[in-house]
Formats: sequence, C-alpha cells, structure tokens
Amino acid sequence: MAVAVLAPVTSGFARAGGVTGQATEWTQLANNAELISLVGKSAEQVNNQITQINQLAEQIQNQLNIYRNLLQNTAQLPDHIWGQVENDLGKLQSVVAQGQGIAFSMGNVDDVLKQRFASFADMKSNLPDSASFSSTYQDWSNANRDTILGTLKAANLTAEQFNSEESTMSSLRSMSQSADGQMKALQVGHQIAAQQVAQMQKLRGLVSQQMTMMGTWFRSEQAQKDLAQARREKFFNAPINDIRGGQTMEPRW
Repeated sequence: MAVAVLAPVTSGFARAGGVTGQATEWTQLANNAELISLVGKSAEQVNNQITQINQLAEQIQNQLNIYRNLLQNTAQLPDHIWGQVENDLGKLQSVVAQGQGIAFSMGNVDDVLKQRFASFADMKSNLPDSASFSSTYQDWSNANRDTILGTLKAANLTAEQFNSEESTMSSLRSMSQSADGQMKALQVGHQIAAQQVAQMQKLRGLVSQQMTMMGTWFRSEQAQKDLAQARREKFFNAPINDIRGGQTMEPRW
C-alpha cells in the first residue's frame, strides 16, 4: 500500500517539477525579449545622441567659419603706401619761384603784377624817362624769362616724379590683387583714391603756373603797348617853340 501510495505522489511531484521548469524557461525568454527591446531602445538613443552631437559640431564649425571670415574681413593692411605726395607738392610750389618770376604760389601775385607792370594811367602820370626806361624794360624781361623758366622746371619736375609714382602704384596694384578681406580691399581703394587726388593737385599746380605765365606775358605785352602809347601822346602833346621869336605854337597832331 505504501508503494502504491508513494507512486502517485512521486509521479505528481515529477509532473509538478516539469511544469515549474517550463515556467522558468518562459520567464527567461520574456526577460531576454525585454532585454533585447531595452538594448534596441538604448541603441536608438545612442544614435540620436550621436546625431545631435554631429549637428552641434556642425554648428560650432559654422560659427568658427563666421568668426574666421569676420576676422579676415576686419583685418587691416600691415602697412600703408601713400607715396611722397606732400613732398612732391612742396617741390612743385618751390620750383616755380625763379628769380623775378611770377608763381602761382605767391599769395600777393596781383600786387606783384601791378607793381612790376604799371597801368596806362600810371605811365601817363609818371612816364619813365630815358634813364629809367632801360631798367624798366629789363625788369619786364626778367619777369617773363624767370616765369617761363619756373613753368618749364615745374613740368620737368612732374616728369621726373613719374618713376616714383609708378613704383607706388605698382605696390598698390599688388596689394589690391592679394587683398583677402573687405577691410584690406577698402584700404587699398582709399590709398589709390588718395593717389588720384595727388595727381589732380599736381595737375592743378601745372595749370595754375601755365595760367600765371600766360598772364605775366600778356601783362608785360600790354605794359609795353601802354608805355609806347604814353610816349606818343607826350610827344604829340608837347609844345613847339618858334625859332624866330621863341613863341609857343599849338601841339602837333
């Protein structure tokens, strides 16, 4: 009876043990599936984080490029080339002052012209005599000759300055071609504009001296005509003494 009773119990325990083992296996499978799902989610999160990091790195690179461009565009030239503009203009003003010549740089050029070339009214009231006429004509000749000489020297000076000016412009052209930023390009443009202004100033100086020379020449020519006319009027208006009685006759016309 004992054997008969234990057999079913043992069989029951055996079946119970088999069920328990199957349950454990299903639990492990479920746990493994959940673990795989968690791993998949973690991998997706890692991929998202990697994408965000890449985007952040790209933004940082863009910012660096912006800052690099900003620094490049605001970078200034290491040196500036202005040339010897002030020195050249000073030479141009000084070279036209030759002897008794009339120069455009004179502040009282009108007074000098009036002093050296008297008007017709002045000559009628104070006509040069034979002694002062020679010195007066010599002064006119010296004024014309020295003014012409100063004008020619000014033209020669500007021609001599071509080499230094071309050297300056060559350096500016090289700097313009190698400018790698907006600020450098603007600075080179400003320097070229300054050179253009300097050339215009030199041209103004030459034109002014040429006009001064022409004015001096015309003034001396007019002074000679006025002197000749004043001498003619004095000659024809002079009284004539009669040989017989010393009486004064009417002026000759």
